[in-house]
Amino acid sequence: MIRATVSKRPGVLDVIRKYGRCLELVSIDPHFHDITVGIYLSDGVVTVWTFSGRVGVEDRIQQIRDLLVVRGDMVAVDGTRNQARFECGIVHERPLSFLIANCVEKSPDLEQATGPITVRDFRTKLTLTATPRARDGRWAYEVTGVGEASKPEMRIRAVVGGFMRYGEMERVSPSEAAFTCGARHDELVRLLIPTARNVSSVEDALEADALRGQMTTQTLGFASSP
Repeated sequence: MIRATVSKRPGVLDVIRKYGRCLELVSIDPHFHDITVGIYLSDGVVTVWTFSGRVGVEDRIQQIRDLLVVRGDMVAVDGTRNQARFECGIVHERPLSFLIANCVEKSPDLEQATGPITVRDFRTKLTLTATPRARDGRWAYEVTGVGEASKPEMRIRAVVGGFMRYGEMERVSPSEAAFTCGARHDELVRLLIPTARNVSSVEDALEADALRGQMTTQTLGFASSP
């Protein structure tokens, strides 16, 4: 069977010269003929691109770009079908990798969640919530937990650590994290929180620090009497 194609696509060097370095590639688009989709970055502008020449591919690329806007707090670049940027002016590269995977691999018909940013914690019976708060001229996200857990403060600190690792965010307090730009990115946080809760290595490190602290106080003779 002969595949229908559109006009010849530019080469790799042509795309890099025009759109910048390749930030991320999603190898299979399950919603459009298993094509490979990439995002390229230049001067704060993110470009969605594929080397596929399948008929209808331009519409699919625009659909992915529009999902970046809906699911990632980005804004479309005027006059384009495949470009977007963060309104804050900073490119949040690591969250962007999660975002492009979500926009390509998840169904485009998936309804975008609204309201509080919450997720159930798989390691405890907590429901974790990240709430935006104005802090000293910038926005921070306070993580709280409702439910049963033996050490809820550890889980909260671990989620903040997850935001730092996967969202390139900064710790503001043991329970708060903020993006380096200081802007509010609710949809990025909504995207990241399921992954941020899974950073078991962060929690293990926190518990190890707590244990070392207990051992130090006991060694120094400060342990409380039984």
